[in-house]
Amino acid sequence: MAANNPAMTDEVKAFVIQALASFDSPSQVADAVKAEYGIVLSPQAVQLYDPTKYAGRKLAAKWKTMFEKARKVFIDDTSGIPIAHRSTRLRALQRMAQAAERKGNFPLAAQLHKQAAEEMGNAYTNRRELTGKGGKDLPSAAPAVAVFALPDNGRDA
Repeated sequence: MAANNPAMTDEVKAFVIQALASFDSPSQVADAVKAEYGIVLSPQAVQLYDPTKYAGRKLAAKWKTMFEKARKVFIDDTSGIPIAHRSTRLRALQRMAQAAERKGNFPLAAQLHKQAAEEMGNAYTNRRELTGKGGKDLPSAAPAVAVFALPDNGRDA
């Protein structure tokens, strides 16, 4: 169990909690701890530090607070995630399109150019401008109402 692991210093625990708060899987966190600190943890041991999981229900208040703060920062601030920024995505698409063209893969290059154009047109966001000719507002038309005559079932009025 990780809680009794003498190698689990506060620094390692904080590392685990930060990674879990950033939605890394327990397996990813275990691999990162091994790479960073040389400590082997099972994914089950890592889950003890995730208060959103059943295994982490008894996590100390200090670590729960750290997890909650780290999760909030991660969700609210995307500035540290390069791919969250349009310019980074466009640069990557540019590199991929150039590589595809160099290799003669023109269908892929065309697809990447289309994706870049969609990126510039906010196709991957929920913000789009819908305007009429010359940027003016679209005309607002009242919805058409259909009137149907009901059958009289053979009765005369």
